[in-house]
Amino acid sequence: MAQPAGAAPIVEWSSWLAAIPGVRLLVVVLSVAAGALLARVIVRVIGRPVARRFSRQSVAQTVVRGVRVGTITASFLTGLWVVGFQFTDLLIGTAVLSAVVGIILAPLVGNFINGVFILADQPFEIGDMVELDDGTQGFIEDITIRYTKIFTLDNTFLVVPNGTMRERDVINYSAEDERTRRSIDVLVTYECDVTEARRLIERAARDCEAVIDGGPDIRIGVARYTASPDCRIHEFGDDGVLLRLRYWVKKPYKLGKVQSDVNIRIRERLADTGIEMAYPHRHLVFDDTSGVAEVGVREGASEPDTTADVRVETGSDPDSGSESNAGPMEGEERP
Repeated sequence: MAQPAGAAPIVEWSSWLAAIPGVRLLVVVLSVAAGALLARVIVRVIGRPVARRFSRQSVAQTVVRGVRVGTITASFLTGLWVVGFQFTDLLIGTAVLSAVVGIILAPLVGNFINGVFILADQPFEIGDMVELDDGTQGFIEDITIRYTKIFTLDNTFLVVPNGTMRERDVINYSAEDERTRRSIDVLVTYECDVTEARRLIERAARDCEAVIDGGPDIRIGVARYTASPDCRIHEFGDDGVLLRLRYWVKKPYKLGKVQSDVNIRIRERLADTGIEMAYPHRHLVFDDTSGVAEVGVREGASEPDTTADVRVETGSDPDSGSESNAGPMEGEERP
């Protein structure tokens, strides 16, 4: 490819400079170093304007990274042109190796495309608390074109490729509103004062500092929910009355601790007032109709046989409603 007049590579301008071993490589390295310094200056200059232009931090960081990478790449190509590198040869070599490179770079290209979709769809943002489909909870630390970095609540970093991130179910606790509703089921006996039990359970939730005590109703979409703790009768079970407490937590990363505190306070308040929590009871009744068991004992072969029979049969008496296990038992002891 013919170069325009006056555009000949700089190294070719001086024969003695071109004769120095390694000078071409040195020129390319210096060009890249100069490009890195230039990129650093450009990022400092455009950093704040870009941050003000884009409301989402992840998009602003992606734009800044693109400017940095683009500047360094341009300086590298400039260094190659300075030393007389023929870009036509590079294109021919790329065409020959395109199939191999395509196979190797396919995952990276997929992650790149999925990263663009994540930035465009805005399912989560840097600083949001999320929960993955495997139960992992944490905060979004960084979103790049290739991967998403999550800082988990266990104080570890989780790096998820964007291709995998888009295929997973992600719960975003920080989307628009960090307040999160939780529920606790409490089973009380039929004999207790259910109205008083409901009042005490609601009072126990209000005693927790992280629980929203009251205020305007919380709006979720077109629905509105009571902000204060609310305990209602959920169902009449076999063993007792099932009460369901619903309350709102201010911060999503305290869900486990808050639920534990509410459970402790519910237990304490119900125990102080004598309201009993229900649990399954089983009564086993045995009478003269329960059954007969046979037992035989033989003390010796030369002595007369002495046999004691005790009959216990198990069955179900339809009149008494008792339960027992069926089957005779027989045992024999020999010297």
